[in-house]
Amino acid sequence: MAKHGKKYRAAAEKVERYTTYSPAEAMNLAIETSTTSFDSTIEVHIRMGLDPRKADQQVRDTVILPNGLGKTVRVLVFAAGEGAAIAREAGADHIADDDEMMKKIQGGWTDFDVAIATPDMMGQAGRLGRVLGPRGLMPNPKAGTVVSAEDLPKAIEEAKAGRVEYRLDKTANIHVPIGKASFGAEKLLENFAALMGAVVKSRPAAAKKYIQRVTVASTMGPGVKIDANQAQTLK
Repeated sequence: MAKHGKKYRAAAEKVERYTTYSPAEAMNLAIETSTTSFDSTIEVHIRMGLDPRKADQQVRDTVILPNGLGKTVRVLVFAAGEGAAIAREAGADHIADDDEMMKKIQGGWTDFDVAIATPDMMGQAGRLGRVLGPRGLMPNPKAGTVVSAEDLPKAIEEAKAGRVEYRLDKTANIHVPIGKASFGAEKLLENFAALMGAVVKSRPAAAKKYIQRVTVASTMGPGVKIDANQAQTLK
């Protein structure tokens, strides 16, 4: 088991291990227990009562956080011809429309946060699955990142505004960033409410138990448990 430093231990002492906090209390504690010298990311971890092996118990979608993520989102677009021109005009940071860029990505270059593709370019993007897949960068219709050329401006705008993807992982958890410690509790709470509202709406019909536990934590900070019922009814 990894040993934690003095800062972490001091922060962890502020959190009652067996207490579940209200969402507002939890946001304040996550900020207070941030131990990094940089502006920590605040992340939500949701333990789900789902079986990730079953197709009818999958959860995957996107949500736009009202206050964004507090970082500049770099967008790469797989598009050719008119689509590439539209993407450039709409503010895409990188366009993947030639062999040179494809080879660059194949070589491991991933200096972008979101990849969007037009349907005709998914064959090209798919060949880069070994690089894009493990980093969560593969364009996907469910994540709103495979769109027609006409819809590129909207997709690019939403990605830059703080649209985040949430999905059930192999261990039946969902992990999503909701902003920076510097946002303050109120803005984090608004982003948290938007995320939880979206996850609740995504409940598969086959789910018997759904959201089991909700925890929030800053980068390298201790986990703060949130009352799961309050988290799901937050407006």
